[in-house]
Amino acid sequence: MQEAIKEAEMGIKNAHGGPFGAVIVKKGRIVGRGHNTVVKENDATCHAEIQAIRDASKTLRSFNLNGCILYTTGRPCPMCKAALKWAKISKVYYGCTYADAKSIGFDEMSGNSKNYTEKQIERKSCKELYTEFTIKKGKIY
Repeated sequence: MQEAIKEAEMGIKNAHGGPFGAVIVKKGRIVGRGHNTVVKENDATCHAEIQAIRDASKTLRSFNLNGCILYTTGRPCPMCKAALKWAKISKVYYGCTYADAKSIGFDEMSGNSKNYTEKQIERKSCKELYTEFTIKKGKIY
């Protein structure tokens, strides 16, 4: 967790985004690290956990991070929880709660409400892509 805290401190010092840092460990070795760079990158997806997943995936040359442990300074938001699921992270340790984040202005749960509309279009054309992928035996992740 101390390395995740160092990541968060780096982000704060450089005004990259919120006070969030994360590291990913496999077999006792740090394989990924990141801090929030939403402001720096002008990208809402650049949360610490996502950055650490990207870094670990490069290090391990795999999108499957099964057996890895995430240490993060704040409880992962819904977006990051979904990314952790897809990356197959085995365990998560976090420092601060959603309430702690909200107390300084970060509402980690606001993403649960839908702020857009949905409508299905062009299903047939899109379904053809699925068929093409299946025929070419694309890799399932």
